[in-house]
Amino acid sequence: MRVFRTIPARADTPLALTIGNFDGVHLGHRAMLERLQREARVRGLPAAVMTFEPHPREFFAPDQAPTRLSSLREKIEVLASLGVERAYVCRFTYDLARTPPDEFVARMLVQGLGVRWLLVGDDFRFGARRAGDFRLLAEWAPRYGYEVHAMPSVTIAGRRVSSTAVREALAAGQLDIAAQLLGRPYSISGRVVAGDRIGRKLGFPTANVRMRHNRAPLQGIFAVRVHGLGARPINGAASLGVRPTIDSRGIAVLEVHLLDFDRDIYGRHVRVEFLCKLRDEQKYADLESLTKQIALDVEQTRRFFSGGQMSLQVGNAAS
Repeated sequence: MRVFRTIPARADTPLALTIGNFDGVHLGHRAMLERLQREARVRGLPAAVMTFEPHPREFFAPDQAPTRLSSLREKIEVLASLGVERAYVCRFTYDLARTPPDEFVARMLVQGLGVRWLLVGDDFRFGARRAGDFRLLAEWAPRYGYEVHAMPSVTIAGRRVSSTAVREALAAGQLDIAAQLLGRPYSISGRVVAGDRIGRKLGFPTANVRMRHNRAPLQGIFAVRVHGLGARPINGAASLGVRPTIDSRGIAVLEVHLLDFDRDIYGRHVRVEFLCKLRDEQKYADLESLTKQIALDVEQTRRFFSGGQMSLQVGNAAS
């Protein structure tokens, strides 16, 4: 997949395009991408995606914006794996936010990208003050020579698939529901970096995975599977939170104790899949109490992977 960081002044080829933030690339997004690629093949056009960085809500109100489900790198990797041929990453700025809807269509979509077939969500809004919508896109289609379609919402078991629904499920510790909406287990990717080695001192060495954003959509202790360290994924117990027993800074950290694994993996890029929430994060009176709880967490994780899943689907219950 080719990734473009700007919209060209003039298109090099006509495109089939869909537009969105694609946070998490859930099943609703996948349905859009499947339709995009199907129609692109029929017309002999490259299948392309336009997305935005940062998310507009992060740009205008960073303290109130929803937590991200995926970093830009994670999103691009998933889009590439699903067969998207081009991704145009638009830097969201005040200039872009002030662009009138007609200019957005004429200059960016038609002149810059050469859009011939366009797919948007049924609630898609664009341009200054979000004044543009599907009705305007359809009204202007004959003038600019493109075909436009709206994608209805996707539902699973009566639940509308959306990034918000995925966030809510993750925050509630309902990893099975999040996986249903995503079409895969939720995961976080990052590079293994040096930590403070407290886990090793306590007898449970951990891989410290650097996260692109400090605000994760879930917190707690989890049974996880780690990809990127060999031909097969490695099982582990993960802590994702602010570590209140040993750190007062309130900075979220993802640490994974890999089961039956002892290799130097600093600098490796890994993907951590969250399979089951064991408990909430807690503050303990001392390191001895914390160490005892970590031992219990590791034992529960082993039981989970040996077939004891049902007894461990405890959601947000504290230990």
